[in-house]
Amino acid sequence: MSAVAPPTATAGAPGGDTEKRKAIRRAIGAGSIGNFVEQFDYGLYGYLAPVLAPAFFPESDPTVAVLSTYAIIAIACLFRPLGGTLVGRWGDRVGRKKTLLWTIMFMGVTTALIGALPTYHQIGILAPLLLLLLRVVQGMVSGGEYVGAVAFIVEWAEPDRRGYYASYASNSCFVGILAGAGTAALTSWVFEGPALDSWGWRIPFLLALPLSAVGIWLRRHIDESPEFVRATDGGKEIVTSPIREALRTQWRPILVLCGVSVMLAILSYSWVTFYPEYLTGTLGLPRWMALTSNAISVAVLIPLLPLAGILSDRIGRKPMLVAGAVACIVLVPLAFRVGEGGTFGTAVASQLIYIVPEFFLTGIVTVCTAELFATRTRFSASAIAYNSSFSIFMGITPFVATLLVSSFDTIYAVWVYLAAAAVMALVVVSAFMTETYRSHLGADKFAK
Repeated sequence: MSAVAPPTATAGAPGGDTEKRKAIRRAIGAGSIGNFVEQFDYGLYGYLAPVLAPAFFPESDPTVAVLSTYAIIAIACLFRPLGGTLVGRWGDRVGRKKTLLWTIMFMGVTTALIGALPTYHQIGILAPLLLLLLRVVQGMVSGGEYVGAVAFIVEWAEPDRRGYYASYASNSCFVGILAGAGTAALTSWVFEGPALDSWGWRIPFLLALPLSAVGIWLRRHIDESPEFVRATDGGKEIVTSPIREALRTQWRPILVLCGVSVMLAILSYSWVTFYPEYLTGTLGLPRWMALTSNAISVAVLIPLLPLAGILSDRIGRKPMLVAGAVACIVLVPLAFRVGEGGTFGTAVASQLIYIVPEFFLTGIVTVCTAELFATRTRFSASAIAYNSSFSIFMGITPFVATLLVSSFDTIYAVWVYLAAAAVMALVVVSAFMTETYRSHLGADKFAK
């Protein structure tokens, strides 16, 4: 195997500090663009689910159709651990850059193809099956995209600013969700009625192609991460079986990341995917108001995440995670109570309360996804942990939340679901997690 190209400049050489900062900024952009495309698609699909449901399923029972649309997300996410493990193995063997070039290409193409699919009325049961197939491919590819992008950014980052830099990976997800929400709201407004149901919904999905092309260009013009180059001696000393090595030596941090990721997945996707539909379907808020209120809360969170990263670089990851878990238990039911007012103002206020635990958790779980693991198996280990927890619960949460409200006739059943995960995370973080914020990135000590 040929050696991975070294970075163009290093700190300590003439102009090295300036070049290093420029390289870090390029790495953030190259790493984050894939997360943006992934979450743009996820946001579109989640927000447009009530429109997609009659297009791909029989219209005899609207609730069943919407549940079926959410179920496709859940099924696709079940394939993320498999896809993430395979992509992670590739990332540890051939490098981060080459792997991330392929993942963003596949995500862009599959998302665009969703916008070109025939409907149930045109080809019958084949329509939802094709939709499921595309979502499964997306799920497998996306299983490696996020953890690879986080590893790439963190491996470029300065040691005392990893939380800050990793926050941009988290932010790219929320910017993608915000773009998906805004695009869905704009599409619903411009193509309201039959035009939206017949063909207007397709246009946002087709936008993934030019977005993916931008990502490919960015990733082609950035060097491999210097940490990967150092740990593998330029790609010559790779781990031949990174999956087996990760499971053998890093099972403990894998379980720790699983514990905190389940909580964050339920928190985040109850908010960005399920809650707008609850505001519309149960509380009777107009769809554009529900989507706009959600977009406002996401927009408020985005500039706060770098501050959370800076704070975690100063006080550590564990205090932030503990505070986030407590906030899940205490503040989420308050947010639901405020939202029951059924107005645009209460919808916004409820979600501004909801983002408090997001502040403490989102970017911190992101940086821990890289910091908990040693460099030579980081991609594989983080893919196993992240996808066997976050990705699965990300997919099933909108479905489970909708089912819980339908079964118990109260949104507080969703809070109980979240609180159980938060209690588990509190135990895991307090009892088993090793602090990582000032650790040597390439060390194996967290596996012991």
